[in-house]
Amino acid sequence: MASEPEKVVPPVETPEAEPEKAAPPPSMTRPTDYFAVADVVLRLLVFASALVSVVVMSTSKETEMLPYPRPAKFTQSPALIYFVAALSVAGFFSLITTLGSLYSLIKPGCCAKIISHFIVIDVLLLGIVASATGAAGSVTYIGLKGNTYVGWREICTLYGKFCRYLGASIGVSLFASVMLVLLVLLSVYSLSKKIPK
Repeated sequence: MASEPEKVVPPVETPEAEPEKAAPPPSMTRPTDYFAVADVVLRLLVFASALVSVVVMSTSKETEMLPYPRPAKFTQSPALIYFVAALSVAGFFSLITTLGSLYSLIKPGCCAKIISHFIVIDVLLLGIVASATGAAGSVTYIGLKGNTYVGWREICTLYGKFCRYLGASIGVSLFASVMLVLLVLLSVYSLSKKIPK
């Protein structure tokens, strides 16, 4: 028997493994957290409006020559003194919370705990600023319109510049109140996004 010649099978060429394409290096920048940026901007607006409101109210002084010189200044009304004190506290705490918000923007891991503290502070500040604005607004309204039932006459006809300063200061503090409402809503929404589902 003759043996059949062995068939030589050519070696199967395995395709050379292509070197894996190197993955692009991870980006060194984190995605921008727009809620945190909006939080910082709103806190800066609250600080700026509280500062402007305090400065305008503190500089509201006018002296009229009636039979003798009679000055009108904010220190003559307890409601206006409360207004200046409350807006000063609001400006101070908004500056502190702005720094905390900037910190949470830089280190986002600690954000949920800071936001929960900010909600409490913002609600307290909102109550303080709103009550001070209402108190100052009521005194200013009486100065503008008077009260005929108790015999108080309007003083804004005599002290026009003083009343304009009061009105401007109250208007700016209303803006601060609206910014605080937006901050509370933004903080609650941002915190709800961080709760795992």
